[in-house]
Amino acid sequence: MSETKTSSPDPTPPRHPDESTSILSSDLRQRAHRVIPGGCHTYAKGDDQYPSNAPAFIARGQGCHIWDLEGREYIEYALGLRSTTLGHCWPSVVAAAADALQLGNNFNRPHELEVHCAEMLLELIPGADMVKFTKDGSSVMTAAVKLARAATGRTRIAMCSDSPFYSYDDWFIGKTAVDTGIPDAIKNLSVSFDYNNLQSLESLFDSYPDEIACVVMEPCRLVEPVAGFLEGVRQLCDRHGAVLVFDETLTGFRVHLNGAQQLYGVIPDLSCFGKAMANGFSLSALAGKRELMELGGLRQTTADRVFLLSTTHGAESVALAAAIETMRIYRDEPVIEHLYSMGSLLRDGFERAAEEAGVAKHVRISGRDCNLMYATTDTEGLPSQAFRTLFLQELCRGGVLAPTFYTCYAHEPADIEKTIVALQGACAIYRRALDEGVEHHLQGPASQSAYRKRN
Repeated sequence: MSETKTSSPDPTPPRHPDESTSILSSDLRQRAHRVIPGGCHTYAKGDDQYPSNAPAFIARGQGCHIWDLEGREYIEYALGLRSTTLGHCWPSVVAAAADALQLGNNFNRPHELEVHCAEMLLELIPGADMVKFTKDGSSVMTAAVKLARAATGRTRIAMCSDSPFYSYDDWFIGKTAVDTGIPDAIKNLSVSFDYNNLQSLESLFDSYPDEIACVVMEPCRLVEPVAGFLEGVRQLCDRHGAVLVFDETLTGFRVHLNGAQQLYGVIPDLSCFGKAMANGFSLSALAGKRELMELGGLRQTTADRVFLLSTTHGAESVALAAAIETMRIYRDEPVIEHLYSMGSLLRDGFERAAEEAGVAKHVRISGRDCNLMYATTDTEGLPSQAFRTLFLQELCRGGVLAPTFYTCYAHEPADIEKTIVALQGACAIYRRALDEGVEHHLQGPASQSAYRKRN
């Protein structure tokens, strides 16, 4: 499908003249941990999440390819924690951001791009009437919770347990193992239900009558919603007077041009977007129904005001310009179709490699073709961080960086073919590790859960 792209990046740009191969990543890693808690600014990027042979630092990227400080090249998936869905350095997006920067990036009064970007997003998300921008998904999720509590006068939150992350704020992190510093009073306000189990949500409404302010969930993740599930969630919220919040941070600009809510035909009261909407530039959005969103505005006069989102950098011009161009590309070009197409090729190759190596029961891929993740299990069929680390290690050895297999617009069949070769090698080693013991093949420590209580 590459012939349909109007602005594909050059896959082999020259090295930036300021980059130096003399920098040793090991030295830089030590310096990072001295000045940055965890050594980086997102736990998912931490040293404890990757094998010892993974690139310690990424120097640059182009399309779906990255290079580390030592100059090694990798085909990358889940680019920028799934935010760079077109590909690194997409020319027209970079140009739009650069043009905006020439006019200034932040002012004491709104810039016209704030209106243009809001209108463009709302054209793509027909179930929403208004939008508020900020910088990360955690902030907009918490803003949605605040609106729901204000609108209902209730405090309790019902969260779908299928999703591993909603926000870094207390209402979610308090329900994980890393709950240090969060009062019990806040932790206890969040309760969980199971995806595709409508009865588990109905039980919460029965257990906490007139207490649940909102239901928070991703519309889909690893499995598809069973018939009637999302519709049932919508009906339960309506019946009990709760606000339905869809976290579309991952599904937005990936599973459907108009969001998962359009794909499944179930419209939430509030929805949160981020990640891919600006192709790696920092921007997220809370979108929703007017009667809720106006609680944080200046025009309503019948209810108490909600101090919704108010951030210095929430609507900086550069990110808005990048988002407008990114959304234009999504609207005018077959981005979504390409993600599915490349993902389908990748799924077939993954399953074939696992079957040929005799590890299909232990290395499994799931999710929509545009949104693929994999699971790794040990000889007993139990989830294993050691085997996951080994699998990542061997993929890195084959020139592939893939904590998940999220495709982007820059992936081409040639990239998928090279990835399948790496998968074949990784699956062969996985088979040997099952037979001989993973400790004989794993270099360095196994990766760990980011939600562990102690280091």
